Amino acid sequence: MSQVARGRGRTGFIAGFLFLPLALYLTFVIWPYVQTFGYSFTNWSGQSPTFDFVGLDNYSALMEDEVFRGALWHNLLLLVFVPTVTILLALFFAFMVNAGGRSGAGGVRGVRGSGIYKIVYFFPQVLSLAILAVLFGAVYRSDEGGLLNGFLTKLGLVDPAHPVEWLNRPNLVLWCLLLVVVWHGVGFYLVLFSAAMQSVPKDIYEAALLDGAGRAQTFLKVTLPLLWDSVQTSAVYLGIAAMDMFVLVSTMTSGQFGGGPDHHSEVMATVLMRNFLYFGKSGYACAMGVVMLVLTMILSVVTLRATRRERIEF
Repeated sequence: MSQVARGRGRTGFIAGFLFLPLALYLTFVIWPYVQTFGYSFTNWSGQSPTFDFVGLDNYSALMEDEVFRGALWHNLLLLVFVPTVTILLALFFAFMVNAGGRSGAGGVRGVRGSGIYKIVYFFPQVLSLAILAVLFGAVYRSDEGGLLNGFLTKLGLVDPAHPVEWLNRPNLVLWCLLLVVVWHGVGFYLVLFSAAMQSVPKDIYEAALLDGAGRAQTFLKVTLPLLWDSVQTSAVYLGIAAMDMFVLVSTMTSGQFGGGPDHHSEVMATVLMRNFLYFGKSGYACAMGVVMLVLTMILSVVTLRATRRERIEF
């Protein structure tokens, strides 16, 4: 058999295996995106099989929708704080459990009990978001049974007759949700950074210590540059998570599909679902979905380009 024939046979064999996965991907992933984009130019109600083409009216209405603009602002705040806080905490804990202990005859090591700490930190990641919402709902309860209010009452910082309504205070609710997301995500990225850190030769840390570098200098000048690819990937995934937030907001806050009090915890996903399922404005909701898709793609490209740097080999 000639080289050309073998090449064609190999190509046909590979194409045969790729055809079904590609067909499934186009049918169940790409085609719904195309449909959503098409419906965003109509006044479809979601139930009627008939609808009219309205052009850019839905997108024009979005620019005048104060609730959606407020939700967009909340998503942008989360977009800044969720990746930043989560990555910084995960990097710090990963450094401590891998190279934060005292160096001795065995070389650089993590703090004492680092193996246990990895399990403890990762534990929140095994909880589903529904369980997480129930758990922190009990933490933030505004009555005397709330864990946080009870703790602060014992310290004398909160009057038991006037407990703090954490999820009903406009200036607190978004930050309470931010704490939940960070608590849930730190463990996963700690394990991710730990795996990357363990591939770094210990000789590099030992050389830095011999040169008189402290822990802070070792972290900033050695650990962070060598883990930059993992940090870059984590920033993209956490940014995408910050653009969603539907499950936590809809289950932990007041209002139809969450967003309370008075839309102070609203995110784009909750506004979308409310318009799609409750108000019957499915075409308008599809326009929101297209905006979310475009913003998420822009976010990913900007993050990857902004954090791009020369690869460090070791």
